[in-house]
Amino acid sequence: MRSVLITGTSTGIGQATAVVLASRGWRVFATMRNLAKRGLLEQALKEAGVQNGVEVEELDVTSVASIEAAAASILSRAGSRLDAVVHNAGVAAAGAFEDVPESELRRVMETNFFGVLGLTRVLLPTFRAQGRGRIVLVSSEAAFIGQPTNSIYCASKWALEGWAEGIAYELEPFGIEVVLIEPGPYRTEIWESTPRIQPPGSPYHAWVQHVFRAGDAHAASIARDPKEVALVIAGALEARRPRFRYPVGPFARLNHFLRGKIPSRLLRKATKLYLGLPRAQP
Repeated sequence: MRSVLITGTSTGIGQATAVVLASRGWRVFATMRNLAKRGLLEQALKEAGVQNGVEVEELDVTSVASIEAAAASILSRAGSRLDAVVHNAGVAAAGAFEDVPESELRRVMETNFFGVLGLTRVLLPTFRAQGRGRIVLVSSEAAFIGQPTNSIYCASKWALEGWAEGIAYELEPFGIEVVLIEPGPYRTEIWESTPRIQPPGSPYHAWVQHVFRAGDAHAASIARDPKEVALVIAGALEARRPRFRYPVGPFARLNHFLRGKIPSRLLRKATKLYLGLPRAQP
């Protein structure tokens, strides 16, 4: 039986991926920072009839001690073998960069970037020893198109993709493959739980409020079922020769196609017009 460790499985894409992979016969180690939030995952697994194929483990990717303890526990139960890891845990902080506290900037980078590096580093000896392994990174369309009030999230995903491109060379000789999943807007909990930073006295206040309203309307009109992303992840894990990048959803595919093909100034102008930003400058 193939085995996989997934981070951030309490809701959204991670939860859907755990259900999809368990239903396809994978042994799933579903991890989350707070085990008190495991209820929704367990309910989804029960409804799918696959609760016996998933083992839940506590894992906070921002803690080295938690990473090491969870990895040791999972590898022990898996017989020191693991076929893949899906790095899905992620957070965001919304607001004008100047207004976002340093603590929030670091929280996003620690979770979305350094947490991925830390867990990967711990798992690599196992992958190398067995001569194979697949590292799936849930990135975002934000990795190739900047988004107003979302700069630190974009930065974390751009960093992730640059790192992925680099390590792909290093790991290929050991039979270890790296895959990027780049979803567009999907119905997940990340944006509902994201702090919206808009200090009343900020010179950006009115502008940021406008962006939030426009962004909410945009997401509400086009956000899709996260199971679509889970199915793409499953396909990438099971493919004999997976692609390096998988843009997921029409907006992600469009933005991926446009990146580098039209001038950045024109792309930024189109985004501003779509969100109505020319009418809401600070």
